Amino acid sequence: MGSALLTQWAGSTDAGRTLPDHTFFVIDPASEPGSGAEAEHVTYLREAPPVDQCAFDLVIVAVKPQIVDAVLPGYAPRLAPGGFVASIAAGCSIARLRALAGGVPVIRIMPNLPAAIGAGVSGLCADSSASQAQRDAVEAMMAAAGITQWVDDEDQLDRFTAIAGSGPGYVFEIARTYVEAAEALGFSPEDARRLVLGTMAGTVAMARQSAESLEDLRTSVTSKNGTTAAGLAVLNGDGALGVRLQATVEAAYQRAIALR
Repeated sequence: MGSALLTQWAGSTDAGRTLPDHTFFVIDPASEPGSGAEAEHVTYLREAPPVDQCAFDLVIVAVKPQIVDAVLPGYAPRLAPGGFVASIAAGCSIARLRALAGGVPVIRIMPNLPAAIGAGVSGLCADSSASQAQRDAVEAMMAAAGITQWVDDEDQLDRFTAIAGSGPGYVFEIARTYVEAAEALGFSPEDARRLVLGTMAGTVAMARQSAESLEDLRTSVTSKNGTTAAGLAVLNGDGALGVRLQATVEAAYQRAIALR
């Protein structure tokens, strides 16, 4: 996810660079110096530069949660005055990150997978010491990868995770089973995928452009005793789909709590 976000942050548009005032340093023991599509604005290093040679305004934690404790303390001395930490490491609390980073302000970010193509939905949660300028800086970065939503505390961020963070997995699974159903009806795998994804994309686009409720939109396509009505009666006529989806997000939320 860190690499995907970097592509959005350091990429260019027809109007210029996405974030024109930012320069990025990627510290990765496995990286090759000069690698990356945006070498002009991104420097890849195998290890962090000496403390007296570089001061970062922002350190972005984009490593596996289980190695944060070993990695983050080494970057606290490399923060410039007024510097802060932003983290996309799932399950790492603000309190834990602040302690590891020497007490500097921390902003947690929960992106979801479509951020990789600039269509993400990202939750943002800041500790009380984060300034408005720091909040604005992180919001601008995540806006380059999609839409953002601030939450008031980490419990709300866990709830956000259950809906948007894990949400692409639910949608992919629904699409997968929908494609299987199309294949069972006689379509080739290629045609089934094209028809299903096209139908889903067009329907979502229509819903986003409409002021009508989702219930009203569903009703508008459902003629009495018609084909859609017959299908919907099986899909959720007994409310089972709604129950299953509520149980799905609740399970994801409880797991997010367990990972704190």
